[in-house]
Amino acid sequence: MGLLKKLFGSLAAVQQLPSGTITVDRDGRILSSTVSSTYPKPLLQTIARDVLELLREARASQMPLAEVSLHYGSLRITARELRGGAIIFLLPQTALLPTPNPPRP
Repeated sequence: MGLLKKLFGSLAAVQQLPSGTITVDRDGRILSSTVSSTYPKPLLQTIARDVLELLREARASQMPLAEVSLHYGSLRITARELRGGAIIFLLPQTALLPTPNPPRP
């Protein structure tokens, strides 16, 4: 699908990954969002369109999905269908691992 390539392939600057939730209607228009307003809206709309396309293709293949979860190296996208639209959760993955508890003397 090349979603990350579509989102970040043409951008020369380093960008922070989106974090939050967007709700979109069946046409891909953003109805509500908890993603920072500094994040470019066209990139959020691209994510929404691609997720809706994935859900539609699954339905057309007679494999309707109630939920889809996409895991990239640094971004996790989880989406649930809502009567033609969707709610999309965006969660950046951190490289930091929890430190184990030190052994007790």
